[in-house]
Amino acid sequence: MENLQGKIALITGGSRGIGKAIAMELAKEGATVIINYSKNDLSAEETLKEIKDIGGYSKLYKGDISKYNVCKDMIDYIIDTFGKIDILINNAAVSFRGLFMDFSENNINDIFGINVLGAMYLSKETIPHMINRGKGNIINISSIWGESGASCEVLYSSTKGAINLFTKSLAKEVAPMGVRVNAIAPGVINTEMNSFLSKEEREELEEEIPFGRFGNTIEVAKMVTFLCSDKCEYLTGQIIKIDGGMI
Repeated sequence: MENLQGKIALITGGSRGIGKAIAMELAKEGATVIINYSKNDLSAEETLKEIKDIGGYSKLYKGDISKYNVCKDMIDYIIDTFGKIDILINNAAVSFRGLFMDFSENNINDIFGINVLGAMYLSKETIPHMINRGKGNIINISSIWGESGASCEVLYSSTKGAINLFTKSLAKEVAPMGVRVNAIAPGVINTEMNSFLSKEEREELEEEIPFGRFGNTIEVAKMVTFLCSDKCEYLTGQIIKIDGGMI
């Protein structure tokens, strides 16, 4: 099936983890995928090759989304190259673990710059193009910690809480112009971000999850493709949890 044939999609942090899974699924559904990444050229090139191997079409765009000019230039590039942007997936994020009182000013600025401001900058530059066409989809990748908070992840939880309210507020503002804004809040997912967990810590977490396991990136990616489709064109302003019943 190619439900997204002809759509132009930008995924930030799209070279690995959840972002990569989303990029692969959108490509399978026929979308042209622009993968934004900031550092790992090898990982980005591998993702690009995998998309080409399944018959998809993709482009890479390297840049730090915490910088406004980078975000503006990226959207300008997409519009100049493809003439439109249909889907924006604000996925890129970083996470710092530790006691809040131990973090520096730079730590605070860095995590909010990527997790919150990057999503805002890109949405600001994207929305006028979507409004001009009377349709578009923005999907923010949040976290269950944005609702409940997590000890030793105060900064990360705070950024995701901000993303949740950004999603709900923006959805109300742009719905009259045909643009939908939603967020997905994953629980504990098998990604590099959780690779620091010891075997014992992993088992303890699994016991807290009613399904008894971590989620997989493909499960998040399939929800993204559904939200991007015309099958849910009345759905906006929602924070959808994918957490195995944990919260």
